[in-house]
Amino acid sequence: MIRYNIPIGISEFEKIRENDYYYVDKTELIQAWVKTEPAEITLFTRPHRFGKTFVMSMLASFFDIRRDSKDLFEGLKIAEDQKLCELWMNQ
Repeated sequence: MIRYNIPIGISEFEKIRENDYYYVDKTELIQAWVKTEPAEITLFTRPHRFGKTFVMSMLASFFDIRRDSKDLFEGLKIAEDQKLCELWMNQ
């Protein structure tokens, strides 16, 4: 029987990745976001408990210039696009 480590009440991307919690890879959102025409404002609207805080935490980890996030995103969909990561990760 497979046991999944479910992150109940945890919405911090780093904590979920570092503790090997089970979650849905939403990093394709980053690809879609950086490849679309720039907008003055980006608004993330979703119902309560639908992952807004998690997505913002993921974006913060991806773009934070104070760290190297390569290991954090290793094995995820976004890591397959090496050019995008070189251009945008931690920039």
